[in-house]
Amino acid sequence: MGDITVIGLGPGSIGALTEATIKILKGNERVFLRTTKHPVVPLLMEQGLIKGDSFDHFYEEIVDFGEVYRRIAVTLLEEAEKGPVVYAVPGHPLVAEDSVHLLQEMAREKGIKVEIIPAMSFLEPLFQVVGYDPIKGLNIIDALQLDKHFPLPASANVVVQVYSQLVAQDVKISLMDYYPDEHKIFVARAVGVPGMEQVAEVPLYELDRLPWIDYLTSVFIPPLPGAEKGPVKYPMDPLVKIMQQLRSPEGCPWDREQTHESLKKYLIEETYEVLDAIDNGNMNKFCEELGDLLLQIAFHAQIADEEGFFDINDVVKSIAEKLVRRHPHVFGNTRVKNSSEVSYNWDKIKEMEKRKEGMEEASILDSIPKALPALLKAEKVQKRAAKVGFDWPDYRGALDKIYEELEELKEALDRGNRSNAAEEMGDLFFALVNLARFLSVDPEEALQATVDKFIKRFKLMEKKAWETGKKLADLNLDQLDQLWEEAKIVLNQ
Repeated sequence: MGDITVIGLGPGSIGALTEATIKILKGNERVFLRTTKHPVVPLLMEQGLIKGDSFDHFYEEIVDFGEVYRRIAVTLLEEAEKGPVVYAVPGHPLVAEDSVHLLQEMAREKGIKVEIIPAMSFLEPLFQVVGYDPIKGLNIIDALQLDKHFPLPASANVVVQVYSQLVAQDVKISLMDYYPDEHKIFVARAVGVPGMEQVAEVPLYELDRLPWIDYLTSVFIPPLPGAEKGPVKYPMDPLVKIMQQLRSPEGCPWDREQTHESLKKYLIEETYEVLDAIDNGNMNKFCEELGDLLLQIAFHAQIADEEGFFDINDVVKSIAEKLVRRHPHVFGNTRVKNSSEVSYNWDKIKEMEKRKEGMEEASILDSIPKALPALLKAEKVQKRAAKVGFDWPDYRGALDKIYEELEELKEALDRGNRSNAAEEMGDLFFALVNLARFLSVDPEEALQATVDKFIKRFKLMEKKAWETGKKLADLNLDQLDQLWEEAKIVLNQ
């Protein structure tokens, strides 16, 4: 039984071969090539250093590359039983060379020694042409197993085995989920091989448009600006993958049936549950409810992705870009004195964005969502109107308006006009919201606090009635009023 020596044939030029490699080739006739599709192979054949014994026929017979590499390893081990064997591979034997890694594992089980002879890989000349220092971080990806590498590290990435325009197209589509379409990349073919080397710096969306892409092609993807500091800290991939599985034909029937419209009520419910957790001060519950709300966002994004509109990355990218645009005092050179100036700049930038997109509003009230809760909607309408000067000078005008609306409500009730009374009630609510705005009181929170206070008092009334063996329904109004006052004292409210 003989040993197996694995040598690397470098990136493709004779000059890149080491003396050790040439010496081994001269001293051995049992040399097996993983493939003859390498620029240096014809040159070595001309010099009589190697013959044409290769495993190219496996690639023609077998579709699955994993099985090809297994068959190569098995054959090499069988040949090693007859005597020493040399196995020659492109580049460096341990760089993006799965057949060598598999051979090492299988040889270890059989007690066969595998010696690795170092060589120059395709990476060294690639670093030179793209001007990148790998100490900043590098990830090497097999184009045929791209999905196994997601989420991608924030460092530079090199995609190997981009051997056709069809593979390049698949790679492009996958990468566009993680990089902007215009992100500049390097497409490199036969780097380090004189007369064959071709390198192009192109935007990502043009990756598959280069006509010279072949089995010697790799893609270098520089890190995004500011991303060199480390990997993504807050990946959403597990959540997205779960949603994809739930929505798949093999997933959950209920999840598959949902639409944007059917999920609306859950989005509202989860939002209110988040608010409730905040009010209760339970941080564990708050965390859980935020997760439930995030699930709704991921759910909608998944449906939109299936329909070809956008995905969760587009959602994150959109809001991230908006935050940067609308905070020029943080991410630009604009100076502000206080939060009022921040709010003013925000509205101005928002207005410019809409004008640029041809979405300029006919009214400043057009963009207020119709489905907002009434109190919140009233407050937003009043704030918009106030920005153009349609407002009381101070709170006194808003307070007088409440008295005016209350008087009109009384008159409607005296006339027995129910429909008019409902209208006047609306006017009164609107006036109350206006006063709250002047007093910097959130009307929704104020009303919620009052309702909560009422609930606490009422429950205490029920408890005290039960302690006497009675129900509230058994008591008269004076007795109920007495319990109410007692509850106020106990609760100090």
